[in-house]
Amino acid sequence: MGIREFPSGAPRGKSIAVGMRRSPDVSPRRLSDISPQLRQLKYLVVDEAIKEDLKWSRSVEDLTSGPVGLTSIEERILRITGYYGYQPWAASCKREERPRDSPGPAEAQAPAGVEAGGRASRRCWTCSRAQLKKIFWGVAVVLCVCSSWAGSTQLAKLTFRKFDAPFTLTWFATNWNFLFFPLYYVGHVCKSTEKQSVKQRYRECCRFFGDNGLTLKVFFTKAAPFGVLWTLTNYLYLHAIKKINTTDVSVLFCCNKAFVFLLSWIVLRDRFMGVRIVAAILAIAGIVMMTYADGFHSHSVIGIALVVASASMSALYKVLFKLLLGSAKFGEAALFLSILGVFNILFITCIPIILYFTKVEYWSSFDDIPWGNLCGFSVLLLTFNIVLNFGIAVTYPTLMSLGIVLSVPVNAVIDHYTSQIVFNGVRVIAIIIIGLGFLLLLLPEEWDVWLIKLLTRLKVRKKEEPAEGAADLSSGPQSKNRRARPSFAR
Repeated sequence: MGIREFPSGAPRGKSIAVGMRRSPDVSPRRLSDISPQLRQLKYLVVDEAIKEDLKWSRSVEDLTSGPVGLTSIEERILRITGYYGYQPWAASCKREERPRDSPGPAEAQAPAGVEAGGRASRRCWTCSRAQLKKIFWGVAVVLCVCSSWAGSTQLAKLTFRKFDAPFTLTWFATNWNFLFFPLYYVGHVCKSTEKQSVKQRYRECCRFFGDNGLTLKVFFTKAAPFGVLWTLTNYLYLHAIKKINTTDVSVLFCCNKAFVFLLSWIVLRDRFMGVRIVAAILAIAGIVMMTYADGFHSHSVIGIALVVASASMSALYKVLFKLLLGSAKFGEAALFLSILGVFNILFITCIPIILYFTKVEYWSSFDDIPWGNLCGFSVLLLTFNIVLNFGIAVTYPTLMSLGIVLSVPVNAVIDHYTSQIVFNGVRVIAIIIIGLGFLLLLLPEEWDVWLIKLLTRLKVRKKEEPAEGAADLSSGPQSKNRRARPSFAR
């Protein structure tokens, strides 16, 4: 009928209750006995949402049980009309006294309910297992990101003691990006049910660049600029390691998250968030304090400027990628990074050669090059980029970002035992401020809504606890009296 069902014996409104008699001894059995009340139902205005609710609120028994269903409809009408003399339990008792030859829908629903409960519990158990698995993988990814990023930074510092060529090291490590797509294809063959050939997979991933695929024009307009930004980011970072300690370099590079937000807000017109503006201000304040920590010496100022420039290039790379190319799938991202490696081999190789012959980055013989350090640094950097780009498949993106922050204390501990770094108060405060700003940038966009919900739940729990305590106190003396009565009677 499109009207909400209410408790028995309770009138819904005055318009329906007018003209009704109280007759506790008389129970109407036919619809004709309440025809005046049925006429009043024509003037009721029913909301569409209530109609939809009632459309699903009819039980299976009302629709399939024949005369029993008609009786239940009568009971609903009597409840809706607010007839005071109606006693629903009497009808239900008579209905239960009728003999049943075969199991009704109620009995058929019991096993179904048990099955539904079992399915729900299995679903909850599966969800909890999936979440635990994701958190477990998240911890593993955090450790991998932290160790690979801190290890590559420390190994680069160690390499520069024997091989003072940051651009050559950047070029050598970027060449390893060529392995991204082959490694992805191996994982695709091992895991995917529908296996494709290398050519088919390559053509499918090339659709990321447009309908025509990877053409020469697309290569120079959409891949080459990112190859330049990639090289600049790594070169400035490695050159800064020569000037200042690895702790300062790693903590200052965390400011790239704030730069990404500012560029996204300006270029991509992303949503404005006050907490992220605060995080950006904290990042800038941390940079200033880090510069002040060493007394504005030339080496420290140049090193800090190089790291900030590296973080800016990294932020520009991410924002331009989102602006020009959008979001990429795993295969598309792997192909894009491999193309950056190809671009590095074809067009950047000439720069280390020029630097070698101009003796800007010179080494006496190839035997003096620490190939172990160079290969170790390249493997660690490749691992870091693989986990950072493909770790989202197994865990949450926020956990992966935490690995970059955790590399700061790891580098601080290593620098404390291997170098002459001085952790004065200004440097410690700067590290804390930049780290706090980075963590604020990890907050989701709807963090304030979640916080309000959490505070509301805590308030409800606090209100329920005193009520339960009062109920226990009131029931306590009564139970004692009840227990004391038999002993007193004796």
